[in-house]
Amino acid sequence: MKNVVPFLKVDKGLADEVDGAQVMKPMPGLDALLARAVEKGVFGTKMRSVIKLGNGKGVQAVVDQQFEVGRQILAGGLVPILEPEIDIHSPSKAEAEQLLKPAILERLRALGADQHVMLKLTLPEVDDFYADLVAHPNVLRVVALSGGYSREEANARLARQHHVVASFSRALTEGLTVQQSDEEFNAALDASIGSIFQASAT
Repeated sequence: MKNVVPFLKVDKGLADEVDGAQVMKPMPGLDALLARAVEKGVFGTKMRSVIKLGNGKGVQAVVDQQFEVGRQILAGGLVPILEPEIDIHSPSKAEAEQLLKPAILERLRALGADQHVMLKLTLPEVDDFYADLVAHPNVLRVVALSGGYSREEANARLARQHHVVASFSRALTEGLTVQQSDEEFNAALDASIGSIFQASAT
């Protein structure tokens, strides 16, 4: 028994950029997919949007869509991971973060006491910037995406975000290649997992 909690990716990719952001493409058949997921014992879902600029209209469009679809997922009996990723290369990343947090808090206030979401967010410029989201009663967990930072940089930033844990993919697989032997691959992966675990334990 490995106690792995299954999540299902439900988005169909990103729409074209508007107002410095890319919302998700339409998701026809989502209700049927959610019903199948519940039957299979899936716990939650994941869906990604991208914010590229500190543009209020774009940030709000991303948050509105994430929560609207999130409500649909909650109604279907699953826990949504809301992922309004901010591009780490954005020239206005800090400004986008300043817009994103209050927009999320406003939407969280509209949830019922028994409605819980997870948030997957880009590592912020200000340490513990998302602490009030971590502490929010409707948030099960805030997890961090590495977003293209090197593993060293992502781990250093994550260690400064208390009670936020890693949900890394790019940083996790950094340095892994098909040319490695099984022993080399396993050793590199073990070291990667160990360093990310340590960064998450703050």
